[in-house]
Amino acid sequence: MASNNLASLAVAYISHLSNERRLSPLTCKSYSQDITTLLKLASKTPFNQLQIHHIRRFVAQLHSKGLSGRSLARMLSAWRGFYNYLARDHGYTHNPCAGLHAPKSPKTLPNVLSPDETAKLLEFSADDFMALRDKAMFELFYSSGLRLAELVKLKPDDLNFPDCTVFILGKGNKNRVVPIGKQAMQALREWMKLRETLIKPGEKALFLSRNGKGISSRTVSQRLKIRALQQDINSNIHPHVLRHSFASHLLQSSADLRAVQEMLGHSSISTTQIYTHLDFQHLAKVYDVTHPRAKKKG
Repeated sequence: MASNNLASLAVAYISHLSNERRLSPLTCKSYSQDITTLLKLASKTPFNQLQIHHIRRFVAQLHSKGLSGRSLARMLSAWRGFYNYLARDHGYTHNPCAGLHAPKSPKTLPNVLSPDETAKLLEFSADDFMALRDKAMFELFYSSGLRLAELVKLKPDDLNFPDCTVFILGKGNKNRVVPIGKQAMQALREWMKLRETLIKPGEKALFLSRNGKGISSRTVSQRLKIRALQQDINSNIHPHVLRHSFASHLLQSSADLRAVQEMLGHSSISTTQIYTHLDFQHLAKVYDVTHPRAKKKG
């Protein structure tokens, strides 16, 4: 099949992911990059004649160049999805990526803030536009464990002030409803008052830039880094640190893995379990206080 026709099919597939499966723009961009990589690797072999040994060789080549197991697993998922689309709509008869697994990478624990660091990050005066908006965004982030893409997609109608909950459209178009804490609710109420004076006609985003338009993911990340520096927190702060901190702190206090899984919107509990490994010192302290054989004798 001609390469220009394949490129057109790839564009059609990404459009399908965006418009029909409602995947996020960032996910669609990643899928597009992954499929472009496959088209380049397969340039000398007709695409409909690729076999499993070709795909294994491509994965080995990419792994030798330093791609992690996680990146390769994502790439294989994109390739499989593209072939499934071609089989469904364009007459392809086999999927050479079916059954292949990427090399395993060692699991890395996510960075989290301590409860004291989180409190320090969020304790700033909300006395102007940016501070009011930042306060509401970051309190909600930490209170409800949102993903960055979920935060920027929020609309005022997604907030239920009487019930203190937020409706979230998550990954794969999956919905969930998550509680909002008292401090986040107060920050959101203050922000909503100011938002009404700034919003442009037709704009539905909950969080706005100075021009009254919806805020971008990049701006949220930049504002969090600036705020961390202002609060004298030297860690490498990015929005998902607040999500990770939410999960870790909630597990420390509740030990309810299933509840945390639901609030984070994880499809598999194995993804949530990584947070159980984050605070061994906390577990050791609990052991020292509660276990009869661990108590120190006076």
